Amino acid sequence: MPDESKNSQLDEIQQQLIDRIAKNDTNGFKQLLGQLKGGVNFVDDSGMSILAHASFKGNREAVQLLLDMGADINLNQHGADYTPLHFGALSGNTHVCRLLLDAGINPNSINSVSRTASQMAAFVGNHACVETINNYVTCKSLEYYTQVHGQQTEPHIPPALLKPFHTFVTEINLHPVRITLNAQNLGFLKILPNLRKALVLMCEKEMQKTHDINELLAFKYHYQGWIVGELIRCDEQFKAQHKDKSEDATKNDFVEVFIKRVLKENKLNQLDYVEFTVRECVREFPFRECTVFRQIATQLGSKDAASALVILRNAINGMRGFVDENSYCSTCGQEKPDKKCSKCKAVQYCDRECQRLHWFMHKKSCPRLLAAVLAGAQQQPKGPIDTSELREELSKLSA
Repeated sequence: MPDESKNSQLDEIQQQLIDRIAKNDTNGFKQLLGQLKGGVNFVDDSGMSILAHASFKGNREAVQLLLDMGADINLNQHGADYTPLHFGALSGNTHVCRLLLDAGINPNSINSVSRTASQMAAFVGNHACVETINNYVTCKSLEYYTQVHGQQTEPHIPPALLKPFHTFVTEINLHPVRITLNAQNLGFLKILPNLRKALVLMCEKEMQKTHDINELLAFKYHYQGWIVGELIRCDEQFKAQHKDKSEDATKNDFVEVFIKRVLKENKLNQLDYVEFTVRECVREFPFRECTVFRQIATQLGSKDAASALVILRNAINGMRGFVDENSYCSTCGQEKPDKKCSKCKAVQYCDRECQRLHWFMHKKSCPRLLAAVLAGAQQQPKGPIDTSELREELSKLSA
């Protein structure tokens, strides 16, 4: 696009579209898109494209619409050389970052102060965006594992599962339960040995590169493969114990057995199985001279060390620059879950399934947590009576 387009006057519809995005008025934005002439690849007076505006507002739906309509991810006339991914990272919306990455945007592009999108996200504390960008690999780079090579009679990953495989390996949540649920939900339970083999090969391939070696991704693939291996072992044990039952009768039951094994707490509310498994995983990492292995091993051996899972997560996803006040699902460790136990309100979950899976442990502490919450509520000083709120409640009763 010629340089003079940067200073060109926006037409009325283009300006209204930018105004709608600024107000996060998605419905109004969608209505106006139908009236737009000349396509979505235009910039405002600052050189920002409409895709950049939508990314900066963290508007996932608008970004998806624009990409579907052919928005150019490389259209960049912004004075500070910010790409849409820079803006998406600053918004804190991981879904927007993922959409842009899937569309093929270059995560290594730098702005005028030589910062990548990931570095800008880290600067403002959007750590989930940092993790999303740094853990990303292209879907095309995984096609190798859906093809037959050498003496193989079939590929490790069926071609139909390429996109689910991409979703699996780019997951930023490293909790064993989340890895297990992803394997189940994405359709990998029937080919767990193949999945593990693919992850082992990916780890080796990453470490055998002549340049651009990514030790963190290599260790992540090793860890994911290790958890899949633990799941396979649980499946074999389960089948041996229930060999008299039909396969349909025990279908996927080993998944719940494994999840309960992971979530079982000791008297100090610690996850012994997870601690042992992560430490064993680290010990068996084959590339022991690399920096990430030494870093994790040193931290695991230090006095008053954090849990092994926290150490591993920080090594792969990066240390968070301040005290992490985010809430996590008590089952799978997902950030910012939007459900709570309906009784005690003290623990949080992603959904009903996570709550159901954790109930065998939570039911022991739920009454005690509920009593603590009620006691805390009674100790809160009573504020002045809100007469307007009181009148509203009385009117509801009399209605």
